[in-house]
Order: sequence, then structure tokens, then C-alpha cells
Amino acid sequence: MNLTATFESAEIRFRQILEDFFVNIYDEKSLSSHGIEHHRRVWENAKQLTLALASQNKVFNDDFASRLIIVCFMHDTGMSIDSGFIHGKHSKSLCVRFLNEQKLPIEEFKDVLDTIENHDNKEYNGTGEVNDLLLVLSVADDLDAFGFTGIYRYSDIYIERKISYSEIGNKIRENARKRFDNFEKLFNFSEELCMGHKSKYDLLDDFFDKYNKQLNSYNFKTDKPFAYCGVLQLFSKMKDEQIQLSKFLDNSDSYSYDPVMNWYFNGLSTEMKKSNMPQRL
Repeated sequence: MNLTATFESAEIRFRQILEDFFVNIYDEKSLSSHGIEHHRRVWENAKQLTLALASQNKVFNDDFASRLIIVCFMHDTGMSIDSGFIHGKHSKSLCVRFLNEQKLPIEEFKDVLDTIENHDNKEYNGTGEVNDLLLVLSVADDLDAFGFTGIYRYSDIYIERKISYSEIGNKIRENARKRFDNFEKLFNFSEELCMGHKSKYDLLDDFFDKYNKQLNSYNFKTDKPFAYCGVLQLFSKMKDEQIQLSKFLDNSDSYSYDPVMNWYFNGLSTEMKKSNMPQRL
């Protein structure tokens, strides 16, 4: 089976209708870090991971790509209803709605619905059955939690969940470590793949290590945010004032005066533009 061809076929059949459905039900203003761009990146990651597994003689069903694109574009739709840990259940319900609209038989997509509901279990305790869809989606989602983009995504969702500035750095580092360790355990057969994502994980971990060191001397009420804590203060301001990231990045006066913030937001802009370019498999 030519996996690349099945990916292309799945995109022809499902991508546009999935994106149209997503745009109609998701409120980008409330949690833009988990909007359509996140789901597009997860799909690209998922294709990369599937090909890596196939190189180790892993065999996938003929309809795997079609099921994979659905879970990739539907897994976080529930964030538009509840940004907490039960968003998977809401995403599952929205996927049922999508399947009904497309007149696809629900009973034939049980693995898809189960994967969407359980994708956010990040304990990696080895208990319970993990199907191929869940394995690939979970890791593909995790890989979007690293790098400049990961710093933004983590900060946005943790601020949304009212986690305090004093706790946020340690919680993010702990969660990200679990994600990367799981990825490395599952894909250690590919040194190139692991090293590519390790550099992005290291960037995120180093950022929040330095954030933690700045905490004791930083006042989050300052009128002139700076350095690592300043980045999160600006994220919080963006959320409070409902400023979209793209518009914020266009106004470099908001951050260019500080070397660390300028480095971070320029890096974020560059990384997001690169990730949105068409990927060749």
C-alpha cells in the first residue's frame, strides 16, 4: 500500500469539509492557540509519524488515512465548548454531528470516536489498549506542544485554565517532559526524527526554566513587560483584550524593545509561517 497516495486521497475526500465544519463551530477568539492551524499541524505530524512506523514494517488498514485525518481535525473541537480536561467528550459529540452531516454510519467509526474522546490522556501509564489511531494522534498532538509554538499553546491554555503565574512554569515543564519521553520511547528507532523534535522540546524547557528563575523578581502588573515573564504577561493581555496573535505579531512595538521578547515573538512568527507551508512527504 502506498501510504502517501492514501494520504492524498483522504485529503481530497475529507480535508475541505473538515475545515469548513471546524470553522463553523470553533470560536477562534476564545482559544486561538487550538484553532484550525493547530489541527493542520497535527495532521502533518501524523502523516510523518505514520510513515516512520511504516518504515518499521508496521502495516495499516487501507482506510487508516481517512480515519486519521478525521481525528486530527476533530480532536480539539470541543475546546470551543470547554477548555478543561473533558474537552475530548465534547469533541467526540461534535464528531458525531460531523459524521451525521456527511451521512457516514456512526457504528463504523467507533475507533475514531474513542480516539477523539481519549486523546488527552497524557499520563502514559501503559494501562489500557492503545489503537493505532490513538497512538499516532496522541504523539502528533504532543509534537505541536514544543518549540516557539508550544510555548504559546501551553501558555494560552494554562492561562485559560487559571493556573497561577507561580505554578505555570513547573507544570508546563513536567507535562512537556512526559510528552517528549513518550515520543522518544515510541520512536527511538528514528534518530533523525527524535533529534529534530528534541531541539524544539529543549527550547521550550529552557524557556520555562529561565521563566522560573525570573519569577521572584518580576511584577506581573508592570506597564513595561520584559523577558520570559513578560512573554506570558503579554499572552495574558492578548487574552483579556481578545487580541488575535496575528494582529499582535504585526505590531512589533509591543515587544521589540526587549531582546528576549523580540527573540521569542520573531521566532514564533517564523516557526508558524514555516509550519503552514505545504509539506512534502
